[in-house]
Amino acid sequence: MRQEQQNGRKLKFHILRFNPQIEGDKPKMVTYELTEALGMTVFIALNQIREQHDPSLQFDFVCRAGICGSCAMVINGKPDLACRTLTSKFPKGEITLLPLPAFELIGDLSVNTGKVMRAVSERIEGWIHDKNMGEIDLTKMEVTMDPDLADNIYELERCVECGCCLAACGTKRMRDDFLGAVGFMKVARFLMDTRDKRTEEDMYEIIGDDDGIFGCMSLMGCEDFCPKDLPHQHQIAYLRRKMVTVK
Repeated sequence: MRQEQQNGRKLKFHILRFNPQIEGDKPKMVTYELTEALGMTVFIALNQIREQHDPSLQFDFVCRAGICGSCAMVINGKPDLACRTLTSKFPKGEITLLPLPAFELIGDLSVNTGKVMRAVSERIEGWIHDKNMGEIDLTKMEVTMDPDLADNIYELERCVECGCCLAACGTKRMRDDFLGAVGFMKVARFLMDTRDKRTEEDMYEIIGDDDGIFGCMSLMGCEDFCPKDLPHQHQIAYLRRKMVTVK
């Protein structure tokens, strides 16, 4: 494979093109050919296609380092980050790119993940709830936290809100109001945090129904396709155990 890349292997990208902002535009697959470079990612290839073939091609990116989650798309049938996916992963050199399902399409490969993530944050009230938070005393010592607990919270905070878990979720495809794994990860994070004074009963009001934790069919597409390898299965089980004990 390395020898093929050095010799300039030919790649074919089959990309869904559709701009809903243009009246009368219809979805269509367009094929672009380019020469593979050593270490090329799908993101690099997309930039090359936009620079050399079609400047109107729409896709999202910010960090180019797998941190922002902006470049998530469906790559050969699987949701993933374009900036972390090497073209050498596909031995036949045929790569099909589609926008993530379950999100509003902006155009081509660009979807409005921000709208969904904001709604998730507002729905679960994704901030520390403490009645004393408004009383700031700069002379007071910071409350200590057990290092193991801090590590567990940090693990859940690694979510980059790319939307791959929602795109891979069968329940989300059937129930538009389903919270999904990205929301469950955040709820678990606040339940763990000793600074958050919300009770399990409070969280039950948010996720204790079919649009919440009890709507999950345990297909675990979220864990299978999470580019950050987050423990979705573990956290879903954790939340279910918490919620079934609420009276």
